[in-house]
Amino acid sequence: MTGRVFTKLLLSFVLVLLVGTAILDFFLRPIFEHAIQNESHAARELVFGSITALAAAMLLAAFFARRVAQRFDRIVLFANRIAAGDLSARLEEDNLDELSEVAHALDATASRLEQSFHALEASRRELAALLDSMQEAVVAVNAQGQVIWSNSVMQRICSSAIREGRPLVELLRDPDVLSCVEGALSQRENFNGKALSVTPGRIFEINAAPTPGGGAVAVLHDVTSVERAEKMRRDFIANVSHELRTPLTSISGYVETLLEGNEQVSPQAREFLAIILKNATRMNRLTEDLLALANVESGDYKLRLQPMRASDIVQDAIDSLTGMVLDSDVTLEEAGTTGALVLADADALNQVFGNLVENAMKYGKSGKRVLIGAQLLYSGDSDQKMVEFFVRDFGPGISSEHLDRIFERFYRVDKARSRESGGTGLGLAIVKHIIMAHGGRIRAESELGTGVNFLFTLPCAPEKKPAPAEPLPQAVLD
Repeated sequence: MTGRVFTKLLLSFVLVLLVGTAILDFFLRPIFEHAIQNESHAARELVFGSITALAAAMLLAAFFARRVAQRFDRIVLFANRIAAGDLSARLEEDNLDELSEVAHALDATASRLEQSFHALEASRRELAALLDSMQEAVVAVNAQGQVIWSNSVMQRICSSAIREGRPLVELLRDPDVLSCVEGALSQRENFNGKALSVTPGRIFEINAAPTPGGGAVAVLHDVTSVERAEKMRRDFIANVSHELRTPLTSISGYVETLLEGNEQVSPQAREFLAIILKNATRMNRLTEDLLALANVESGDYKLRLQPMRASDIVQDAIDSLTGMVLDSDVTLEEAGTTGALVLADADALNQVFGNLVENAMKYGKSGKRVLIGAQLLYSGDSDQKMVEFFVRDFGPGISSEHLDRIFERFYRVDKARSRESGGTGLGLAIVKHIIMAHGGRIRAESELGTGVNFLFTLPCAPEKKPAPAEPLPQAVLD
């Protein structure tokens, strides 16, 4: 590098001298010729002096060119060290010229870069330590799906080592994790799921989210103990409910027999027997609801889905539940429907409408009527058609702070009124899980004094494509 710069500078100086000499020769040649004609000795001295001055100028030019070239070479070496990551490199120029000002500016820039790099490195180490101390496994990928970082928990739970720069699909074989990460990369949205095969015998909850650089980060939370406890709870409830059902049925049967067939029972004894029968019936209803809830919450709950018209579902619900309201002043009415086909389990939907109408009878009886209907709509921004069913009463309604919690197990808006009506607090929770098993959603809308409107959606059945027409026989064509 020094040789090239030196050569260029020297050639520049020589070129300047040659041009200057040519100009001087053009103007001074007549004088030199006149001097040579008059006195040749003086002319020779003048020519010799000019050659000596030219040689001295060239040597001086070579010296300064060499100095400047060396300083440029130091700047280039400094730039190469900075590019290689050595931010501690400095020029330390002492001269007070323009080139030294450039060197001082470069030194200041390198110093600021070094400080910023150290601060960034410290932050990176703190973040790495923080993520390594987490209980959750974390892995980050770039836009091409290649691993750019993973914490120690992720390294520990995976059967194969997680290496940076390798595609995640080659290092992690769980389809649920890969599906969530791919969804976050392609759709730039948060995706959730549950992984069962990352580590044998362990269950992980997946949360995948896009990152600003076009990549994605996935967090795996070990929920094995929670799932195990939940399964134990469901099994316990189911077993206890099964065990309670038989003695409760026996108690109810014997009490009914005493009330109906024994005329020697005193009025006070009949009153006590009626109380026993009422509470036994209530306990029996609670065990039935507990069994139903444990069933719909379990992973073994299966639906027999088949295409059904929404209008038929509404009409069947009204026909089958009319007997429930015969002894009351409440009437069941159809409030508009649609002929769209939905995928549904008829028995499960009967249970849904039964619980919703019973709920309306208990808490909205003062409204005198209950409306059941359906309407066709689209689900969000997608093209998936949905049918929204509704059950509406005109009772006192529910205040807004309770609407998000009424589908929880045993949650009661008015505990005193619920005890009066004999509800178990499980009906809406059962409805919620049945609708979710269908792939739909349920919500409630209400204002105090205007009643409650329960709305749930079911996906439409896929439209059957018409079969291609068979070609006509040749004889017909002829």
